[in-house]
Amino acid sequence: MAFRAGLRPLTAAGDGDGGGADTVAASSFGLGCAPIGNLFTPVEQADAESTVGRALERGIRFFDTAPHYGAGVSEQRLGAALSGVDRDTVALATKIGRTIVDADGAAVPTGGTGTGTVGDLSRDGVLRSLEGSLARLRTDRVDLLYLHDPEDVDAALRGALPALLELRDQGVVRAVGVGMVRTEPVARFVREAAGVLDVVMPAGRVTLLDRTALDDLLPAARERGVGVVAAGVYNSGVLADPVAAPFFDYHPASPGQVERALRMAAACEAAGVDLPTAAARYPLRVPGVEAVVVGARTPGEVDVFADAADAVVPETLWAELDAVAAPTVVRP
Repeated sequence: MAFRAGLRPLTAAGDGDGGGADTVAASSFGLGCAPIGNLFTPVEQADAESTVGRALERGIRFFDTAPHYGAGVSEQRLGAALSGVDRDTVALATKIGRTIVDADGAAVPTGGTGTGTVGDLSRDGVLRSLEGSLARLRTDRVDLLYLHDPEDVDAALRGALPALLELRDQGVVRAVGVGMVRTEPVARFVREAAGVLDVVMPAGRVTLLDRTALDDLLPAARERGVGVVAAGVYNSGVLADPVAAPFFDYHPASPGQVERALRMAAACEAAGVDLPTAAARYPLRVPGVEAVVVGARTPGEVDVFADAADAVVPETLWAELDAVAAPTVVRP
């Protein structure tokens, strides 16, 4: 079951003044909720709820979070922000594979928040993790449940993945997937769990600057009917603003990466399009990519990618950006 086939009835629903079901933003873009979990910069509860509210106003109905984001804070805030929204009009994605712990390293009570997370790919760990997520999200089900950056693929295939399938069979989740930065393990999941996975989410590997996923993962996913949700489209900042935020994968970008990003920004400016717009739109040009998740911590940042969704991007610009990106693989 590909992403749109399974979740489109929810992601395409829209009744806000700023967007609706007929917009690209509503049907193909989701709000990444790591930033409202205090990623890098603290965010107030009211501001987090305003960000989610703005996404709803712009027609966004797909929300992606995880226990790891703020050690439960992101899920808790998203649940609060959506508490008055008809559950059947939104699609929620969260993740398993990590246990939330307190400052002493002890697991927090079900539904609580903590100070960090530790890996747990066991069946019991999956069930406990989802139970906590459901409590924080104030819901009885999630639409998409990912394995979150599993370090041990063999352990995940033995313990976590069968547990995900149980949950899907029970109707507690609608679709299951794997989300990772590294594409090689995800491609292995696609091959070894053929007919099992519904979705994969490569983070930062289907971008203007780094197209690693196009080499192996995406062809494997297309061949096996696995949907692809692209995340990390700004590569941590360098494709949002290579001058003010020259970061790639949460580390300082290399001179070569910054130089390419600056050339891309110049090409975009000459074409009357800004770099973040092109970065957000690019993955949807890639065969097999069905949705894009973009993180935002403020209503204004939501507007940036929601506006980008329906902006007109000249075909000539895409050709220029492709030329700057070559070679297609830009590794950290």
